Amino acid sequence: TEDEITPFEKDMKEFWMQFKISYGTEQISQTSALRDLCKETIEALTEKWTKKLKEEDLMIDKIQECNNEILQQSKYVAEKEEQLAEIKLKLSQEEEQQKNLTDSIQELKEELMKKMEIQSSKNEAAKEKVERVNKMKTLFKERLALELRRIHDEQLQFIFRHIDHKDPDKPYMFTLSLNEQGDYEVTSCTPSLDCMAELQLKLRETNNFSAFVANIRKAFTALSYK
Repeated sequence: TEDEITPFEKDMKEFWMQFKISYGTEQISQTSALRDLCKETIEALTEKWTKKLKEEDLMIDKIQECNNEILQQSKYVAEKEEQLAEIKLKLSQEEEQQKNLTDSIQELKEELMKKMEIQSSKNEAAKEKVERVNKMKTLFKERLALELRRIHDEQLQFIFRHIDHKDPDKPYMFTLSLNEQGDYEVTSCTPSLDCMAELQLKLRETNNFSAFVANIRKAFTALSYK
């Protein structure tokens, strides 16, 4: 019996040995196949994700380029907006200067028109005074032995004769003009009269030219008797 068990055990050992060898070889084969599959899968995934990462890197680079371009465009737009603001400011200042210039020109025109009106009035008044003097010229010459002469700068020279009874032809004279205010002004008197300033003031107050000339003749006559 003991001898029978021994071969059985031997057979069982060989069976298990063969089973282990067979199962181990199959397991090793399956493990190797699985390992190869895993390796291939990993390599494929690695290649795929590497490609994807490269594409994402390119996309990131493009995005960065776009951001840089947008930043440059933003700077360019900001510069142009600043330049535009400066141009608008200059235009506004020029418009204000133009308005001020136009207003100044208008004021000058109005002032000039007023001065021209005033000057025209003065000229008209002076013209009327000269006309009155010219109208009285003949009368003075006939009645007062008075000669009138127009001399330089629109002045009138009044020459009296028949004043001095000792020398009837001796001239007594004074020169009259109109000043800037349009008033009569005696610029010379020969011989001089102390009362000339008073007579001139009275003429300006009364505007009675005939009385003024008559009073001067009286003053010359009185002086001739001294």
